[in-house]
Amino acid sequence: MELVAEEFKRLAYSWGDDGIGSASGDLRGLLTEEQIASIDHFDRVQLEQVVAACRRCRSLSEAGRLLFNNSRKRKASANDADRLRKYLSRFELTWDRITQAE
Repeated sequence: MELVAEEFKRLAYSWGDDGIGSASGDLRGLLTEEQIASIDHFDRVQLEQVVAACRRCRSLSEAGRLLFNNSRKRKASANDADRLRKYLSRFELTWDRITQAE
């Protein structure tokens, strides 16, 4: 069922109005239409996946470990929560805003 749900979301996304896919509900609940429209498709797809991962995790640290699972091994100090916090701030998002907007 999870695989079917993910495929449904992917198809719904790709059938969006703007020809390259419109933003999923994940971003619409967090950002304005103007903010979404200003994000490149490449970044939008990545941000949607990051938001989805955050919503599956119990903490910012857990989400950071999940999202930076390989690159964290190459760092002397793995501060995944801080890396994720900085990434989210590029889009004016916070952990609380993402997890409370579910």
